[in-house]
This record gives sequence, C-alpha cells and structure tokens, in this order.
Amino acid sequence: MALGTEAFFGEVRAAFADVAERLGLDGPGRAEVDRHLAVATYSGSGVTYNAVLGLWQGDIEIHACRATAWSECKVGVEGLALAAGVVGRRGGVTFGARSVRQLRKSLTGQVRCVELVHPLISGEPDSALRLMRAAGAREWRKPAMR
Repeated sequence: MALGTEAFFGEVRAAFADVAERLGLDGPGRAEVDRHLAVATYSGSGVTYNAVLGLWQGDIEIHACRATAWSECKVGVEGLALAAGVVGRRGGVTFGARSVRQLRKSLTGQVRCVELVHPLISGEPDSALRLMRAAGAREWRKPAMR
C-alpha cells in the first residue's frame, strides 16, 4: 500500500494553497471513494479538479472536470496542458506517490498544469469542452429529464 490518506490530504492542501487562492478555487473537498482511492477536490468558475490518489498503485493524477447541462467531461491536467500548448512535451510531470517526496514532486508539476489551463477551461463552456475533447477527455452524456 502507498501513502496514507492523512498524508495525502495534507500534501494536496499544501500544494494547492497559493494556486487555489489566486484562481478562486474552493477546497479541499474530501471524499474517499473506496478503499483503493482517495480524492481531494477543488472547484471554481465551473471547473472541478480532482486529485486522485491510487492507494494501492501509489500514483496520483489531477483531473479537470467540467459539467454542462447536457454532459460531463474529465481529463488529466497534463494532457490538457499539452493540447492547450502551454507545456512543451508529455512527461513533464510525474505521477508517482509511493513516498511523500514523490507525492510532493508529482503534485508540484500537476498543480502547475492546473494553474496554466484554468484560464482556458474556466470560461465559455463550448470552447472549454472543445479543448478538453482535443485532449482526449472522457465524456458522459447526462440522461434527458422526463
């Protein structure tokens, strides 16, 4: 098993502190999805960022999520930063979280991606969704209300 959830939530809070304040993000929301994942959330301006820790795999990934009236999109922030052209190449961030040192390094790079992409996906929904789709987002259509 990788890091415990208390260390994870503390490190996410520290990594996001300045960026969350500058971008007007609320958080951290805290949810342990199941015994395999821990999730910390930050949200604002129509975007939610989920920092997801794989408790058994020892990895971390921050997903950008955007919901509209008709769908929900989710994509990793590194892929989003690449599609937006704000980072030069894949592999610029790490995903390891088997130690506090690895977790900090991974969070630092991924939170930097959040900082770079937030202005691009927090605005007009159609252009945000186009960028997220270009980055390979997973998208779910919401069921029609009857």
